Amino acid sequence: MLVDLDHLLANPIYDPARCSIGFHPLHTLPAMLFYVLLFAVPLINRWRTGRPNLSPASRILHLIGLGLLIHMVLDGIDCMV
Repeated sequence: MLVDLDHLLANPIYDPARCSIGFHPLHTLPAMLFYVLLFAVPLINRWRTGRPNLSPASRILHLIGLGLLIHMVLDGIDCMV
């Protein structure tokens, strides 16, 4: 995923003992809150407007947010192992 491009800013680029959560800019709490918004805002907007389905643009934002949140969970699990 493109979210891992922030690993290129680290020195060294790859460190197997480093936890990416909280270290890399796109793996910080503010970034994760933005990913939650990407995931939740289309659902909230759908609920608010009463439409049964998401628009194509909202669906894309929703899925991008979901993918980023899954990525953060998997990186968090990697930090525990």
